[in-house]
Amino acid sequence: MDKSPDAFRTISEVAEELDLPQHVLRFWETRFTQIKPMKRGGGRRYYRPQDVELIKGIRHMLYDQGYTIKGVQKLLRENGNQFVVAIGRGDMAAVEAITQRKLAESSTEKDSEEEMLVGKPKAKPSRRFFGLGRGEEEGAPPSEGQRLSQDNRALLQETLFDLLECKRLLDQVR
Repeated sequence: MDKSPDAFRTISEVAEELDLPQHVLRFWETRFTQIKPMKRGGGRRYYRPQDVELIKGIRHMLYDQGYTIKGVQKLLRENGNQFVVAIGRGDMAAVEAITQRKLAESSTEKDSEEEMLVGKPKAKPSRRFFGLGRGEEEGAPPSEGQRLSQDNRALLQETLFDLLECKRLLDQVR
């Protein structure tokens, strides 16, 4: 009997679905405060669908993308749960939207800080992230079901690190 997509899952069901040992899920609960399964009598865990989606994103970042636990914690802290969930789903449109919102927020804050200090910036840097700013000659971003090439994956990783460095520099200015 299959469960509804909205049904709660036990730790064994989540572990089986994500091909992870149960002890890894329990360990991740201690490292990622965002994972909060409901606990019933006897300490039995029940994961909400949003918990499972977040764990999928965390698993993808750790196992497939090669991030460290600290790296994923930083991504969660800076970009929020929905960013990691979208990456886990492979939903680049959502990742793009969240990234653009964060860039707009930080650029608005940066613009107001720069106006107070030295006036408006002369030119804004071009943005290339997940296919944004891509010229027509470079082709469209990969559609769902296609995998990223190593070059595109490296470009995305480099862009992400650049964004994280920009955030760090902005945080130092505040």
